Amino acid sequence: MAARSSSATTIGWGRALVSAAVILVAGAVLLVFVPNWLLTHLTGLSRNGRVAVVTTSFVVVFVAFAWVLRRLQARRVI
Repeated sequence: MAARSSSATTIGWGRALVSAAVILVAGAVLLVFVPNWLLTHLTGLSRNGRVAVVTTSFVVVFVAFAWVLRRLQARRVI
């Protein structure tokens, strides 16, 4: 039985730390700062309208972010 090399499936500590930092920053920007910016700049809508727009956009961005992370993981980028 041939020994399998695990180097093709593992990443180093440096790459793991950089990946984690990029994911955390992207998540914070997409899931915290963008919804907050939307809430403060959608002044033409009522409160319920702003809440509906921001909640919908948050859910869509959250699902898209999770999907992108899963695709990157499947391709062994992260």
